[in-house]
Amino acid sequence: MELEQALKLWQPEPGWLNTATYGLPPEPAWAALQEALADWRVGRTSWEGWGESTERARAAFAGLVGVPAADVAVGSTVSQMLAPVAAALPPGATVVVPEVEFTSNLFPWLVQAERGVEVRTVPAGGLVDAIDAGTDLVAFSLVQSADGTIADYDGIVAAARAHGALVAVDATQACGWLPFDAGRADVVAVGGYKWLMGPRGTAFTYLAPALRERLRPDAAGWYAAGDPRTSHYGPPLRLADDARRLDISPAWFSWVGAAPALELLAEIGVPAVREHDVALANRFLAGLGQPPGDSAIVTVDVPDARDRLERAGIRAAVRAGRVRASFHLYTSQADVDLALDALIG
Repeated sequence: MELEQALKLWQPEPGWLNTATYGLPPEPAWAALQEALADWRVGRTSWEGWGESTERARAAFAGLVGVPAADVAVGSTVSQMLAPVAAALPPGATVVVPEVEFTSNLFPWLVQAERGVEVRTVPAGGLVDAIDAGTDLVAFSLVQSADGTIADYDGIVAAARAHGALVAVDATQACGWLPFDAGRADVVAVGGYKWLMGPRGTAFTYLAPALRERLRPDAAGWYAAGDPRTSHYGPPLRLADDARRLDISPAWFSWVGAAPALELLAEIGVPAVREHDVALANRFLAGLGQPPGDSAIVTVDVPDARDRLERAGIRAAVRAGRVRASFHLYTSQADVDLALDALIG
């Protein structure tokens, strides 16, 4: 689908610059969710159609990040998806993490302290140099939620491989606008309600097959079975052979809304999304006299910025003491200019 045609599929109120908090659904996603809710309200249909949305979403996500769908597990949150990886670390392992890392990719490692797992935090810019022979796993956000900084993915992966360390990536703030190859890491977890524009309660994890064999699916239920349709009752344990053994039973309606949004992203193409989003972010930066960047998330330090934006009806966020603005497919040049008028007018 051409970008200009796709942009007509959103109806935002002017001034939404906060996709880094949550994304807005395109019309196909909204319509599918309303139809499912209407059916649920009156008991018009069975659940199987809703369940198929999970598999559609899994396939679309896999295509976006360049991995086989069989290597993708689905769940509800990033921390829940990372928990089996943290639990599989050997006692006494060392994890290296940026010092300002979102806690969904920090707490799962920290809670392993009772097993002697050490979490060493370092400045984000020094992550490559901090990886050494004593590092068992390096965990980082591909795009930092605090300020939009894009990590040195290539450099971090190369350093980790040189020292035999695992690589765990939280790509929640990247997936949907920043093209990347998930298969270069060992685990890539993504929350689906931001740049993927699905409802909250959807999450994906790419798990490299070699790592997956080391994980124990402690949350396994009927949906983690090789054939969920025949795994409602009784032993023996019969888990899926692929990443689905790490699945949790899907919250149907969240996935009903997620699948069309992901499929639309696939139609548009992530490179086109990146060009659109970053161009708007750079229009915003230029208006404030700042140099261009390479991220769809920017932070600004303008006196009274938060109050000025709120008075103008601009919805942004404050992270690390600065106003954070984020730009996605439904953001327009008019939204950017409205924000600039509020900040410099």
